[in-house]
Amino acid sequence: MSTSPKDDPRDLEPGALETDAVLVRVLEERDLDAIVRIDELSMGRGRVEYFRDRVRAALHEQSLKMSLVAELDDHVVGFLIGSVFYGEFGRAEPVATLDAIGVHPEYRHRHAAKAMLRQFTVNARGLGVSEVRTEVAWNDFGLLEFLHRNGFAPSGRLVLERKV
Repeated sequence: MSTSPKDDPRDLEPGALETDAVLVRVLEERDLDAIVRIDELSMGRGRVEYFRDRVRAALHEQSLKMSLVAELDDHVVGFLIGSVFYGEFGRAEPVATLDAIGVHPEYRHRHAAKAMLRQFTVNARGLGVSEVRTEVAWNDFGLLEFLHRNGFAPSGRLVLERKV
């Protein structure tokens, strides 16, 4: 993996952000193969049907386009699947959910995830959303660390499960 001067925050020009080199855009149908490939490299298993359904929902079922991809070196290197709900579990305020995020292993530490999360947050704030929620496996320490560095903290709610 090559590095660029923007990889070291000390080399940035005044007013520049370390995420400026990353192109973040709205997810498109043509991004599905890249998303599946990135997820498989990260998770060790393919989840084609899951992402086909998530991409379809992001493109066709939701009126608010919140899902994003990141591009570096002219190709998709990351994805963020998210949505906005105007009330859930009896709460009437709008809430954004971060459903899935991934970055190609060769492009980690080049700020793609941070750039997507920043854009997602800006988009959500523009829609009047004041809170972003997500779920993380308790032992996904890399993702937990990333989310913590980007302002996430445990919520005041407890998720309960029951086997059926």
